[in-house]
Amino acid sequence: MAEGHNRRNDSSQVKDLIQFDDHSENCHQEKHEHETEHNSKDSSSQAGCTSYSSSSSSGPSSAGAGGRTQAEWEEREETQREDGTSSCCQLDDLKRLPQSQKKLGPLQFSPDHTIFIDVVAFRNEEGLKPQQGREMWHSNFVKMPCSPSSIITKTGLTKQHVVRWKVITKHLNNLAKKTTVSVENVKEAIMKYNPKYEGQWSFDALANFVQRIPKVENYFDTLFPKIAALALKLPQYVMKAIPLLQRGHAATITLSQVQISCLLANAFFCTFPHRNTSGSNAEYHSYPTINFSSLFGNWSERKKEKLRAIMHYFNVVTDETTKPSGLVTFERRCLRDTDVPNWRSCKLKMPNLHVTSHGTIETEGTGMLQVDFASSWIGGGVLGSGLVQEEILFLINPELIVARLFTEKLNDNECLIITGSQQFSCYLGFGDTFEWAGPHEDRLRRDKWNRLERQILAIDALNFKHRREQYNMAKVTRELNKAYCGFKCHGDNEPDIATGKWGCGAFNGDPQLKAVIQLMAAAKAKRGLAFFSFKDEKLKQGLQQTYHLLVTEQTTVG
Repeated sequence: MAEGHNRRNDSSQVKDLIQFDDHSENCHQEKHEHETEHNSKDSSSQAGCTSYSSSSSSGPSSAGAGGRTQAEWEEREETQREDGTSSCCQLDDLKRLPQSQKKLGPLQFSPDHTIFIDVVAFRNEEGLKPQQGREMWHSNFVKMPCSPSSIITKTGLTKQHVVRWKVITKHLNNLAKKTTVSVENVKEAIMKYNPKYEGQWSFDALANFVQRIPKVENYFDTLFPKIAALALKLPQYVMKAIPLLQRGHAATITLSQVQISCLLANAFFCTFPHRNTSGSNAEYHSYPTINFSSLFGNWSERKKEKLRAIMHYFNVVTDETTKPSGLVTFERRCLRDTDVPNWRSCKLKMPNLHVTSHGTIETEGTGMLQVDFASSWIGGGVLGSGLVQEEILFLINPELIVARLFTEKLNDNECLIITGSQQFSCYLGFGDTFEWAGPHEDRLRRDKWNRLERQILAIDALNFKHRREQYNMAKVTRELNKAYCGFKCHGDNEPDIATGKWGCGAFNGDPQLKAVIQLMAAAKAKRGLAFFSFKDEKLKQGLQQTYHLLVTEQTTVG
C-alpha cells in the first residue's frame, strides 16, 4: 500500500499496518473431513450462525450507496473524523440487489453459456420447458445415468452388458409405486445398480436418522418414493448434455430449479456413473463427489442435522404446490493474465467498509455478493462430515450441491458465482453445535431471468501449515488475485460484497491480513465491503482502527 504522504511503499508496509497477533490461534480450528479424495477443507473461525425467520429473508431495505451525492459522502466522512469515530460506513450505505443490479439482456444461448430451458418459450411466457438436444457420452460433458452408453457388466456363465438406466428404472419404479419405503428398500435399490460397492457402502447414518427423528417430523418413508419418482424424470427434464465447467475455461450453465431437483434426486439415489471413485486414475478425480453414498454412512449427530436439511429440501421440491419455478446460473470465471492487476502501482484508495461483530453474511448481507469461504473442491465436506461456513451454506441452499456435478477443482485464478439459488432452511450453531432450525420461506424478488436475487461467490483461500507463510508477498499476491477474480465487476452498478474471516480457521489465515487483502481487492474492483467478524469483537475493533488509519492517511492499494 502507498500513502498520500511521503511514506515508504515496500512490501513490509502491509505487515506494519496490521497488528499481527496470536488471537486467531484461538479461532475454531476444526479440521474436518473433506472426503477421501481431497485435502482438508478450509474452516472459518465463525463462532456460530443464527437462524432467521422468513420475515427477514428480503433483507434490510436500502436505497444503496447511489442514494447519496459525493458532497454528502464527504460531509458525512468529515463529521465522523471530527467526532473521532470510525471511518467505516453504515451497513445501509452499501449497495444491494435489486437497487444495484447490472442491466440484464434477454436470456439467450452463447458459445460460453449453456441454457437448459427453451428460451423461446421462456420469452413468450410459456413456462420453463426443457430445451431439447442430444446426449453426449464424452469427457467434456457430464456422463448421465440415463445414457445408453452407461453399462453394467453382469458376470455369470457368460458376461452380459446391460444398459444401466434400465436397471435403475426397474428398481426406482418399484420404490416409486409404493406408499411407504424403508431405508433397507432404498439400500437394496441403490446396490442393484452399484454392485461393485456391495459391502463397502454403509447406510447406517440414513438408518439411524430415520429411527431417531420423532414421529411428528418423521415423514421419510412416504418421501423416499417421491424422490425416486423425481429421479426417474431425468430423461424428460434434462434433454441435452451438461458441459463440464473445466479448469482454465470461463463458462456458464443455467438450469431450472426443477431440473436441479431432479439431478439431486439422482445424486440421492447414487445413479451418476463413474463418480464413485476418487483415486488419481479415476475419470473424475479432479471433481468433487456427487452421489450421496458418503452422506448415508458413518452415523454422527452432524449427519443427522445434515439429513434433516436435505430431506426438508426434497419434501418441498416433490410437492406440486411448493416446488420452485425459477432458474439458477452457475458461472465459472477465470482471471486472465491481462486482467491481473499490478498491485504495487494501484493508486486506488480504500472503498467503503462496514465492520460488524453481529449478524451473518447470508442474512444481513442479503442482496450483496455473498462470499462462500470455499474449498477449491466446490461444496467442501457437505456430503461428508464437514460443517463449517461452506457446508452450512450448501445445506440451507441445497441447489448449490449440484455444482459438484460439473465444476472441476478451482485453479488459483478462478472462482464460481451462483446466481438464483433458493434458501430452504434456517439453522442454529456451527460445527458440532449445528442444528437444522426449520423451514425458511424465501421472499427474495426474481430478476429478468426469473432467478432469485441472491449471488454467492465461491473463492478458496490458501491452506497454511505454518502461519508465517502467509506474510510472504507471493502468497499475499495469490490471495489478492483470487479475491479480485471474484470481486471484479462484469457490468455497471453491481452490488457490494458481504464477507468475513475467509480462510481463517483450519487454514490458519490471519483475520486482519485476510480482511485487508479483501479490502484491497474490493478497492480495485470498485466495490464496497461488509465484513462480518462472527462475534469477534476484538477483530472488529482492530479492523475499524486499521481502516481509519488507511482512510485518514489517504492510503492507496499499491
